[in-house]
Amino acid sequence: MGKKKDNKTAHINTLLKAGAPASMPEGIKPMLAVLVNAPFDDPLWAFEVKWDGYRSLAYIQKGEVSLASRNNKPFTDKYYPITQDLQKWKNDAVLDGEILVLKEDGKADFSALQNWRSEADGYLVYYAFDILWYNGINLMELPLTERQAILKEILPKDDDRIRLSQSFEGGIDFFQTASAMGLEGIMAKRKDSLYIPESRNRQWLKIKAQKRQEVVIAGYTRNEDSSKLFSSLLLGFYQNGELQYAGKVGTGFTDKMQKEMMQEFAPLITKTIPFASEPDINKPSRFRPNPPHAKAVWLRPELVCEVSYAEITSEGVFRHPSFEGMRSDKKAADVTLEKEAESGAVLKDNAPEMKAPVTSPLSAPKDSGVKTLLNPTEESQTKKIKGQNMTFSHLSKVYWPQSGDTKRDMLNYYYKAAEFILPYLKDRPLSLNRFPGGINGKSFYQKDVKGKAPEWAQTFPYTTSDGEEKEFLVGGDEKTLLYMASLGCIEMNPWFSRIQHPDNPDYCVIDLDPDQNTFGQVIQAACEVKNILDSLDITGYVKTSGSTGIHIYIPLGAKYSYGQSQMFAKMIVSIVHGQLAGFTSLERQIKNRGGKMYLDFLQNRPGATIACPYSLRPKPDATVSMPLHWEEVRKGLEIKDFTIENSIARMRAEGDIFKGALQKGIDMRKAVAKAQSLFF
Repeated sequence: MGKKKDNKTAHINTLLKAGAPASMPEGIKPMLAVLVNAPFDDPLWAFEVKWDGYRSLAYIQKGEVSLASRNNKPFTDKYYPITQDLQKWKNDAVLDGEILVLKEDGKADFSALQNWRSEADGYLVYYAFDILWYNGINLMELPLTERQAILKEILPKDDDRIRLSQSFEGGIDFFQTASAMGLEGIMAKRKDSLYIPESRNRQWLKIKAQKRQEVVIAGYTRNEDSSKLFSSLLLGFYQNGELQYAGKVGTGFTDKMQKEMMQEFAPLITKTIPFASEPDINKPSRFRPNPPHAKAVWLRPELVCEVSYAEITSEGVFRHPSFEGMRSDKKAADVTLEKEAESGAVLKDNAPEMKAPVTSPLSAPKDSGVKTLLNPTEESQTKKIKGQNMTFSHLSKVYWPQSGDTKRDMLNYYYKAAEFILPYLKDRPLSLNRFPGGINGKSFYQKDVKGKAPEWAQTFPYTTSDGEEKEFLVGGDEKTLLYMASLGCIEMNPWFSRIQHPDNPDYCVIDLDPDQNTFGQVIQAACEVKNILDSLDITGYVKTSGSTGIHIYIPLGAKYSYGQSQMFAKMIVSIVHGQLAGFTSLERQIKNRGGKMYLDFLQNRPGATIACPYSLRPKPDATVSMPLHWEEVRKGLEIKDFTIENSIARMRAEGDIFKGALQKGIDMRKAVAKAQSLFF
């Protein structure tokens, strides 16, 4: 195995020596393909998927990465997950490839790519199909097969986001497979082809399974009595320097897309007709003999979109077109009508038909974990969360000055942590502890949300001592969690009980609250609590407070009252205090504790709240209240071990180790009887 690898490395090194030393090229415009009408088999050609995404050149040098479109528009910040993965490379390279959003079946979702703003919008990948320069060597004058051999060797094998676009033999079978899978088409490339930037020659060909065409948007129409923002787009392409009318497209839009497109259209509205001659936009056809009366609004021809269609009529108009998406990576002036060449005329020699078996060229995303909600650049972003549009603003505001973490970081954390934290918030009234200016700014508690919470939010009524009717916010799904975070709720503080049984807590909490103690003493007290619980045959669940202490939960299963829960907690801490009287206290008043650790049992009362498992805390290191395995509660444990930066990875690796706190409760009567026999 090792010898085979050494031979392969030696072969790659030999190929690299055939390249010419050169500094990294800049501003490359990629090599393009000629459209042909039919697939073919030929041993001199290799075949690839025609990916439905944005063409992009990737420049990697000394950890610095730049992504550019085919027209050198910057993609670096926009598609930041790809940039971040490429920044980990130790070698320098220039790659040619395609940026895609993948669906669960491994197919590209062009509409999702067009609207992609953050990882929550879809799984982003970069399919590399060529390498142009590597570690100071120009590779563009090497044959394609040699460039691809180098590319295959240098691409990381464990990076699911940066992928190799595979080559296949036998174009006819491969095209049939691609068509059956609903792919856009295939590419055919001569195996000996050199890479010639900004060249559209017959060394690279494309065969489309679906008829699609890039077009210029020259205006839009509105039909009489229509409630839509626009009824259709007016399309065109350039021919001999003039914009030719190509018909209208009126399908393929959502209401959200129309709103976004109208914002792009507004600054381009003009009274000048952009076409060489004014088209008759209400002209009847055999497909639509009675078209609705429409009025045109003309636009300066700067925007490009892509449409699919059935055919092009003799008049140069698309039949049955459907909008596929905007093409921000294309220049309007470059849009011409692609005409299919005869594939037979392109090939110099006919080869015998090859029937090589074709496997699926698609690969679904490997990482199914929840991704980042908000991108790292836009200051205000609107996202659809569980069917509800939510706007998040002031995202660059620094909430934790010491660590530099922002409101954006906090919202991304809670979005990714939702599956773990929601069980501890669901159906529980919440006390909102708001830090709108970050941890060093003014903060305040908000309990009443009556008339202030969104209409979709669930609330729970309560009456104040003076008889005023108010409402708590109730925890539910991601919408409520992110709504609270958007208000500046750094930490999540739920009741111990749920609205279905508000007087019966699901767990009893022992809060170890140090004063002038070392954290080692907090650990000692926590271990003493465990020893007592073990002797009573009770399982307790432990977590850091995220501040200075430790919380221990004892499951009750909503079988007891708050009063019973508090008395049980008092019994446990009284035993602990008897063992550790030198540095612990049961005094509620701080002045009476003498600097000792407070063994807090009074948290177990109606309406009391505490930072729940996986909650962030308003502390300098952006710490998290993290569930622990009991074997982790030992010397060396520190509160700052668990922060906004590393906690998501731990959750995914460990799962929810705290969930037992919400399950079957203890037999309190039996536990009390056993405690009395052992300790009193």
